Amino acid sequence: MSATQLAWDDTVLPFQLDRADVRGRVVRLDGVLDQVLKQHAYPPLIEALVAEAVVLTALIGQAVKLRWKLSLQIRGKGPARLIATDYYGPTDDGQPARIRAYASYDDERLDLGAVPFSQIGEGYFAVMLDQGEGMVPYQGFTPIAGSSLSNCAETYFAQSEQLPTRFALSFGRSQIPGDTAHWRAGGVMLQHMPQAGMSVEVAADAGSGEGGLLHHTDILGGEAGENWTRCNMLLDTVEELELIGPSVAPTDLLVRLFHAEDPRVFDAQPVRFGCSCSEDKVRATMSIYSQKDIRTMTTPEGKVTADCQFCGAHYEMDPATLGFEAAKAPGDAG
Repeated sequence: MSATQLAWDDTVLPFQLDRADVRGRVVRLDGVLDQVLKQHAYPPLIEALVAEAVVLTALIGQAVKLRWKLSLQIRGKGPARLIATDYYGPTDDGQPARIRAYASYDDERLDLGAVPFSQIGEGYFAVMLDQGEGMVPYQGFTPIAGSSLSNCAETYFAQSEQLPTRFALSFGRSQIPGDTAHWRAGGVMLQHMPQAGMSVEVAADAGSGEGGLLHHTDILGGEAGENWTRCNMLLDTVEELELIGPSVAPTDLLVRLFHAEDPRVFDAQPVRFGCSCSEDKVRATMSIYSQKDIRTMTTPEGKVTADCQFCGAHYEMDPATLGFEAAKAPGDAG
C-alpha cells in the first residue's frame, strides 16, 4: 500500500477557489464504502446506487458541525424503493465522522439490463439535518431529476438552497494484483459561495431546468456566472482514475485542475463506517407498546428480536422487559 493511500483514503478535503468565489471538497473512500456494502448482499444495480449515495453523503456532510447528523433519503416508485444514508459529525475535534447506509428494493422488479438510476423511477430526493436535542430538524425535498443521484443533489441545492453546485464522482470495485477486489470511490464537489452577484430570485417552478426546476443559469449572472462556468469546464477535464486515486493525491488533483483559480485547502476530515444502533435504542422504540402488543412481536422461542437495517446487528430481548407495562428490568433474572 502506498503512502498516498495511507494519507488520503477515507478522508474529505475541503478547499476554496479564491479567484472564483467557489468552495468545494475532494473525497476518497476505500474501507468505508467497502464496509457499508459488505453488510448486505445487494445486487449490482443497488450496490451502485448505494455507493453513489455514500459518496454524495460524505461530500455534503463534511460541512455539518460537531455532533450534528445529516441524512439523505432517495425514495422512488421503481424497484429501488429507498436509499438512505446518515453522516454523523465528529463527537469531538480531531475525531472521525461516521457514515452508514442501506437500501430497500424489490428484487423481482429489477431490470438487470437497465442503468441503476432508472430503477428509482418517480420520487423525491431529501436532505435532513439534525442539529441535536432541542432543535427542530431541517428537511428539504426536491423531485427525482436528471440521470443520476448526483444530478438530483445538484437540483436540490439549486432549488432549495439556490446555490449552484456540481458533483463529479467515480466508484466501483478495485483490485490490486494478488489482492481481493474491494470497493473504492472518489469525487469532487464544487459550490458557489453565497454572496452579492447572485441573480434575482426565480419562482420555484419557473426555472430553466427539468420540469421548471432551477438551473445555475437562473441563479448566477455577470462575472459570478462566468467564474462558475469556467470552474465547471475545468472540472470537466477530470479523469475517473484521478477521482478514485490512490496514485494522485487530492492536493495534486486540485493543483492540476484549478491551479489558475488560487486553490486553498483546509484540514482533511477522516470518515469511518459507523452505526448508532443499540439495544437501549431498540428498547426506547418499544416503550410505547403494551404487553398485549409485545406478545404479537414475540417469537415461538419466547424472544423479541430486532435487526438493524444499516449494520446488520441482531438483538434478542425478553418480552417481559419491554413496553410501558414491563414486568421486570433488563438483565433481571427474577
